[in-house]
Amino acid sequence: MAEPKLGRLRLSPLGDCVLLVELGSDASEQTTQGVRAVAEYLLGHPLAGVRDVVGAVCTVALHYDPLKIEPMPAAQTPFEALALQVTQALSSLDPAATASPGEHQIPVCYGGEFGEDLEAVAQAHGLTGAEVIALHSAPVYRVQMLGFAPGFAYLVGLDARLATPRKATPRTRVPAGSVGIGGELTAVYPLDLPGGWHLIGRSPVSFFDPGSERPSLLIAGDRVRFLPITPQQYAELDRDTRWR
Repeated sequence: MAEPKLGRLRLSPLGDCVLLVELGSDASEQTTQGVRAVAEYLLGHPLAGVRDVVGAVCTVALHYDPLKIEPMPAAQTPFEALALQVTQALSSLDPAATASPGEHQIPVCYGGEFGEDLEAVAQAHGLTGAEVIALHSAPVYRVQMLGFAPGFAYLVGLDARLATPRKATPRTRVPAGSVGIGGELTAVYPLDLPGGWHLIGRSPVSFFDPGSERPSLLIAGDRVRFLPITPQQYAELDRDTRWR
């Protein structure tokens, strides 16, 4: 069988009900593109017995029911049968041919009641609040993966001058739309959640809607740019149902 255009895949069991497809050993853009391509393809072309397909930083996990996996002549176990099916399914998949990443401009009101940790982050790095805002809103971020909670997108591309360890004591509730910094990453809380990231702003955009065809606004590989707005603009956008 020809080697997949994705490169040589490493398939391994994770317990007795999960098959792990490893697409790289780093968090590069190429790996993210491969993870996204594999996850989208296997979700769109489901294999018998596979209950869920979950993409991470470098891997895609297939959760399956061993009793429902289609037998294969050369396989002695459900895992071996599924591994053969996955290898065949992905043999001609070309990540470069998948849909282009989505691009999002996300309005954010920084500081004050919307980002109560902004000044603390600024002081920790010897910066002003305005400098933190400028540094945070300058990059074009890449969605590395979704995790922690539905629609929670980990964004890479944060300026190294803003990298800040997570809070020692997490908050019990972080409002939906809050923009935070956790280590070398930034993210937007899609729902009211507990969390230990440093909050520097908030967006009026809805990031997760379980009732829509695409529940999460952001998916792996998407590009994100933050646009600073005033409290008045936040209030106006928050009233606009197009953002909800």
